[in-house]
Amino acid sequence: MITQLKFAGIPVRDQDRAVRFWTEKMGFKVVTDQPMGEQRWIELSIRTSATRIVLFTPPGQEDRIGSFFNGSFECDDVEATWRQLSAKGVEFVKPPKREDWGTSAIFKDSEGNQFVMCSG
Repeated sequence: MITQLKFAGIPVRDQDRAVRFWTEKMGFKVVTDQPMGEQRWIELSIRTSATRIVLFTPPGQEDRIGSFFNGSFECDDVEATWRQLSAKGVEFVKPPKREDWGTSAIFKDSEGNQFVMCSG
């Protein structure tokens, strides 16, 4: 039986730029960085989460770069995280907004991909 989601892919055009964004601004850690065809297979860990992020674009999927990520990152306090990430230069397209179900905000990575972060 399936036990968990091992990784989620984020399509990127410039892997070095993306690694700098996700490690320096977002605080993720590189777990694997190895050659894979014309690109590299780069896995990042998020603190203690078992799910990893992969900075890799499958051939023929380049049109996905700069799109909306179908998922969300959870954080303890969206407003505090928004302040911390904004101070590091992370661009937000939607500042924190409180809803009945919780709080969310939307940010962009170095490649123009958009991500929801939420709590609640």
